[in-house]
Amino acid sequence: MNLEWYDLVGTSGVVLILVIYYLLQVGRIDAQGVMYSVANFLGAGMIATSLVYEFNFSALMIEICWMLISLIGIARYLRQRGAERPVKTIN
Repeated sequence: MNLEWYDLVGTSGVVLILVIYYLLQVGRIDAQGVMYSVANFLGAGMIATSLVYEFNFSALMIEICWMLISLIGIARYLRQRGAERPVKTIN
């Protein structure tokens, strides 16, 4: 078995997604927090990188969708965070 650099990147992405999902299940992180979405985005991107070199269309499609859904979570977090900031007024 000959592992290339992109195999290591993809495997690291799998580990990242599994670890973040485990942390979610044991209550160590919040699914509404930005860490969950960012880790999922990065993990899916790492897997997608490996799939570019060892192409598998259906696997690449799921990773792209995973990244897009994660971006929705990141945008939602940032929008909510911005809404929580108090508005400064000039007296």
